[in-house]
Amino acid sequence: MKKIILKNGLTLLLEKRPGQSVTVQVTVRVGSNYEKRGQYGISHFVEHMLFEGTQKRQNSTIIANEIERFGGDLNAYTTKERTSYYIKVPAKHLDKALDILSDMMQHPLFDKKMLEKERKIILKEINMITDQPRYHQWILFEKTLFQNHPSRNPTYGTREDVSAMKQPELLEYYRRYYAPNNMILAIVGNVAGAKQQVSRYFSQFKRKRIPLYRSPKEPVAKSIRVKKEKKKILNSYMVMGYKTALRFHRDSYALDVIKALLSRGQSGRIVEEIRNKRGLAYEVDVLHEATNDYGFFAIHLNTDKKNIPLAKKIILDEIRKLGSASKKELDLAKSHIEGRHILENEDTHHLADWLNFWELSDHAKKALTYMHDIKKVTLSDIKRVWKKYLDRPYALSVIEQKGSSK
Repeated sequence: MKKIILKNGLTLLLEKRPGQSVTVQVTVRVGSNYEKRGQYGISHFVEHMLFEGTQKRQNSTIIANEIERFGGDLNAYTTKERTSYYIKVPAKHLDKALDILSDMMQHPLFDKKMLEKERKIILKEINMITDQPRYHQWILFEKTLFQNHPSRNPTYGTREDVSAMKQPELLEYYRRYYAPNNMILAIVGNVAGAKQQVSRYFSQFKRKRIPLYRSPKEPVAKSIRVKKEKKKILNSYMVMGYKTALRFHRDSYALDVIKALLSRGQSGRIVEEIRNKRGLAYEVDVLHEATNDYGFFAIHLNTDKKNIPLAKKIILDEIRKLGSASKKELDLAKSHIEGRHILENEDTHHLADWLNFWELSDHAKKALTYMHDIKKVTLSDIKRVWKKYLDRPYALSVIEQKGSSK
């Protein structure tokens, strides 16, 4: 992998991979954690608006057609800490992908008519997430887990703030954060000549002074925190978890391994006990999310509400047993992580996203040495990290079905 810093501060990551596709991904260092009260959801709103036309391409249809006529994909997403835009195309169309992405980053229209149309779409997106417990459970969990940290706020914002946002506010936010020295551009695939093409399309992009982001201090959990909501649904949804280390901390690798010990598809300790042995849930899994701004470890499942006390007991029992994990289990967990890592990173888009994520968190080279650090995790690391992060009060969120269980 090559890392190049252009004169205007744009970070360029080039990873040559065999194949006939190429992915170009721009990641901007801004997300919902950067937002102030009264503007919740603005990062996500700006993301939507960048697809709604530029000075050169007047609307979203023109932008989409220029990529989709080649069979390519273009999309974007906003998280707590970043906003990413990507285009995946046959390698011979790399120039077109760079042309369009650079145009979107530098010359968005923020047309008032399009803004009102996107506002309606975002409000419908909020409704969709609220309606679906599988999505809404995470909104409720993060509100339960975090007390001061902005990660407790949903990325899509609030209906009130999104409904009130005006064009000047969106433009000001875009101009504040969308600068080359606040962006990472990863290109994965056939990258021959890519540096010169990037320079041609991005060299006129002017660097800016970016506001400094300071992550607020989040208190250590001293007591169990529980939030419940009732909905007209047939199953109850439960998320139980803990605040953990940031991605660049060495403990995050041990937490990845612990995740694989407890759940790896249809196997793992928690899956075995809750689904395979007792049939308490169809869907049960473990998530370890670590970024440069926050980290958490969570177990989630859907079941009848009468089973929640038993499911919670099983989870706590299995977490307590982590200190007695065997060398065989450790090796199996590492093998699972390695296999998933290989399969996922064969996709140029996934690898571009992975490189940008690590460059934002620490350094892109860590993306390529990830398995080396996973393999260094020992049984003593598992015991130490379990004791440090998971042997403490948890946060529990439950979306509970209304009425009696059957």
